[in-house]
Amino acid sequence: MKANLKSTDAIVLEATTNAWQIYDQVVPYVGRAVVAHSGLVKLIAYARVKTDNRDVLNLARLLAAGLIPEVWVPPQEVRDLRALLAHRLHMVKRRTMLRNRLQSVIHRYNLIPPVGDLYGSTNRDWWEQMSVSTVEHLRIRQDLVTLDHLEPQIDECEAELEQLSAQEPWCDQIVYLLQFSGIGLLTGMTVLAAIGNIERFPTAKYLVGYAGLGAGVHSSGDTHHTGRITKQGRKDLRWALVEAAWSAVRWDPYWKAQFERLAKRRGENKAIVAIARKLLTVIWHVLTKKVANRQANPEKVANKLFRWTWKLEASQRRGLQSRQFVRYQLHKLDIGHDLQMIHLGGKRRSLPPSDELWDLLPN
Repeated sequence: MKANLKSTDAIVLEATTNAWQIYDQVVPYVGRAVVAHSGLVKLIAYARVKTDNRDVLNLARLLAAGLIPEVWVPPQEVRDLRALLAHRLHMVKRRTMLRNRLQSVIHRYNLIPPVGDLYGSTNRDWWEQMSVSTVEHLRIRQDLVTLDHLEPQIDECEAELEQLSAQEPWCDQIVYLLQFSGIGLLTGMTVLAAIGNIERFPTAKYLVGYAGLGAGVHSSGDTHHTGRITKQGRKDLRWALVEAAWSAVRWDPYWKAQFERLAKRRGENKAIVAIARKLLTVIWHVLTKKVANRQANPEKVANKLFRWTWKLEASQRRGLQSRQFVRYQLHKLDIGHDLQMIHLGGKRRSLPPSDELWDLLPN
């Protein structure tokens, strides 16, 4: 490869499964490397005659004309986080499919399920004693065994996500997302993985469009109207924001009032999408300016921070105790300066005074 490339060459790649690996290999040897958004290169996407040779020639011509819609090439840490989240999601979907299939057995035979964990070891005898065919018993047994394998694998993925949250570049950003109602550690890491680098979005409008949460627009002459959201963008970011929005309108008075006002005029489905869009706009401002969310509840944020710090090792907490680490993060957000005590897990948990913070930090 090195022998065939020059520092004056320009390379264009179509975004495919292995595009990042090829990009990493060629970029040291060429003057410019570009990854093209395959869906936006209409000359290729809508070609009547589509072959690799024709695609290569068309890409080269577009690159020479400066008409290639470029894709942002994520650094390795973003690729790793996205891959881990996608892997976990695949296993969660498979777990859901298996549980639904087992539930369908109960519905088909009009059975009353036992109390407790329906799929846990304590209820295995109940499944084995069901009056069903031999083939049905085989399916049930294998589905339960597969569930037993999936659970620890999902737990392992989530443990790895917790460890990544305490590493650069995520540890500096996740705390700003944890202050939002409806966003926990998993949702926050999903949002950060999708965004990658907030600086590549000059305004909140660009980020909203990237998530596919912006309204479609048709404008021609004197005619101008908007339609449904485009859904053109990162599906994982859009999903995470909608899930966070549902949680926020359920527990946060501010977002609940916003949702109820919108739902009266537009219905619940459109209202929740609007809340997700507003939430993402606020996230852009918070991550870009590194400021506190004005609607943040210091006590609820401290609760999330305690749960986060319990999953970290002492070295990841900079040698601080959990309560000291929580105070440090609250100080970083510039909220909760007067907060001295919170209730969590049925216990009262104290926080060190803000004016003692700098004495707590290691040199």
